[in-house]
Amino acid sequence: MATKDEILNLVKKHLMDNLEDLNEKDFDPTKSMKAMGANSLDIVEVVSCTMRDLKVKVPRSELSKLTNVQELVDMLYNVLQQQGQQAQGAS
Repeated sequence: MATKDEILNLVKKHLMDNLEDLNEKDFDPTKSMKAMGANSLDIVEVVSCTMRDLKVKVPRSELSKLTNVQELVDMLYNVLQQQGQQAQGAS
């Protein structure tokens, strides 16, 4: 199971892959992706790639409530935790 740091690094990787102008020192998880220069298509790509890598799905309605990268990381971590608990309960 991924840690919050691993999830943050994954989001960061996808964000930096999609935003040519974003460099390491400009990345700030307390900011929104939009504040770091992402447009709506970039954001969809970053979130989709991250969820695909983590093998999780989060409803768009939940994603729309997020205001910064750290909230996304926290949400993805919580979803992974829930999936882990469900998997343990099933075995």
